Amino acid sequence: MEKFVENLIEAEKILQTADHMVYVTFPLIKDKRLLLKILQEIKRAVAICINSILQYEYLFKRINLYKEPKANFRIFLEKCAPIYSITKEEVALILELFDFVEKHKESPFEFIKDGKVVILSNGLKPRILTLEKTKEFLLTAKNILKKTKEIFLKKF
Repeated sequence: MEKFVENLIEAEKILQTADHMVYVTFPLIKDKRLLLKILQEIKRAVAICINSILQYEYLFKRINLYKEPKANFRIFLEKCAPIYSITKEEVALILELFDFVEKHKESPFEFIKDGKVVILSNGLKPRILTLEKTKEFLLTAKNILKKTKEIFLKKF
């Protein structure tokens, strides 16, 4: 049981750091590449929350887990998200966040234009990351962490 709590504490620390970077460090430095680092950290915190939820539900035999991460993520979306009151909008933002990070990893080219980070895919299709979008991802991650903590703390 302690592993779930440890994971949530780790996710909370990551989000506190990301929050500080968004609201304090970024306005001082104004380096748009910092947004990409913040985005990766937010994704890491969300992934920790999702993994904790999956492990917790598996422990109580409410779900089955597989070696395929995509199958486990599908189980999270279909079975766990409703239990944890994770809305369709939050799920959509999680998927968008994961997609942004994936596109960043695969991107052959990124640049900064008009205060925004432009990530080009292999097909040169642009994805644009703004400070406002980063804040939206951060808020969603905080909400997911809060909802996860509420469910876990009720059980302990």
